[in-house]
Amino acid sequence: MPLLTVDDLSVTFTQKGKADVRAVDGVSFSVSEGEVVGLVGESGCGKSVTSLALMGLLANRGVKIGGSVNFDGVELLKLRKDAMRDLRGRELAMIFQDPLSSLNPVVPIGVQVTEILQRHRNMRGEAARKEAADLLDRVGIPDPTRRLKEYPHQLSGGMRQRALIAMAVACAPRLLIADEPTTALDVTIQAQILELLKELVDSQGTALLMITHDLGVVAGLCDEINVLYGGRVVESAARRNLFAAPTHPYSVGLLGSIPRLDAPRGEPLKPVRGSVNDNIAWQDGCAFAPRCDHYTMECLQGPPVLAESYTGHKYRCVNPITEHTAPAVIDTEAS
Repeated sequence: MPLLTVDDLSVTFTQKGKADVRAVDGVSFSVSEGEVVGLVGESGCGKSVTSLALMGLLANRGVKIGGSVNFDGVELLKLRKDAMRDLRGRELAMIFQDPLSSLNPVVPIGVQVTEILQRHRNMRGEAARKEAADLLDRVGIPDPTRRLKEYPHQLSGGMRQRALIAMAVACAPRLLIADEPTTALDVTIQAQILELLKELVDSQGTALLMITHDLGVVAGLCDEINVLYGGRVVESAARRNLFAAPTHPYSVGLLGSIPRLDAPRGEPLKPVRGSVNDNIAWQDGCAFAPRCDHYTMECLQGPPVLAESYTGHKYRCVNPITEHTAPAVIDTEAS
C-alpha cells in the first residue's frame, strides 16, 4: 500500500466580489515508502499549492479544499489542528522554496533547529545543540557550531536553504516534501543536497515528493513523474518512459526547451510559447490548447480525460504525440 495517496485533490481560492480561482483541479497520485515521485511544471501550475494542502498549511479563510489525502491510513484533510501539528516535523516534513520568509529573522538558527529536536525527539541542552550542529554539517554548512548562534540575515541564501533542509530531515520523517529544494544553491551544493536526499530515501525508506521545474533533478532522482498544467496532471509515467517517449505536447515542450550539449552551434532554443496565463477553463477543453502547436477543434470540445496506455503511461490529451525520432533529452541513468 502507498504511504501517501492523493485522490482528486482540489484547492479553490475565493474572494468576495471576484471569481473563484481553482489552483488545483482534481490532482491524484501516490507515493510509497522508499519511492521518489516528482511534480513538474512551470510556476503557476499548482505544484506548491498542492504541497501546502498536503501539509495543512493553507489559510483557513478564503480557501476551499476537496478530495482526499490519505497518509498511512489517516485522512489528513479531516485531521484536527493539534493532531496535524504532531505529525508535521515528525512523520511528514517539508523543505520550503523561500528560506528568507520561512525562517524567523529574529531567532538564531540554532534555536530554530533545536526547537524541532525538543518538540519531536525530546532532546534538551547540550545533546540538542550537538545534534543541531551535526545536522548543519550534514547539509554542508561550514563551521556549524558558530552558525548555530547566528541569525538568518547573517547567512547567505544557500546557507539559509541548507538550514531549512537540516530542519526538515532532523526527525527522519517518513514522508518528505521538497519544494524546489536546490533553487538557491550552486551546482556543487545541489549535488550534495540531492545525494543527502537519496541517502535518506535509500537508508531509511523515506517517501520523497520532489516538486521542481528542473528536469535534470527529475531525471537523476525521481522514479515516477507527474507533469502538472493548469492545476491538473496532464501526464504521468515512470521516469524512463517519460523521457524516452513524452506523450503530452506540454511535456514535449518542456523537454524541448532544455539546452542540449549535442545541439549544433548557434541552434536557437525552443521555448514553450506563451505563458501559464494563456489558458482556458478545463470544462471548456484542454487548458494547454492556446499554447499548443498540435491542437485541433476536438481539443476545445470539453475536458480531455486521463487516458492510460498498456504500459501504465497516462496522458490527458486527445491528440497525443506518438512519434519520437530524437533520443532522450536527458540521460536518465545519471545520478
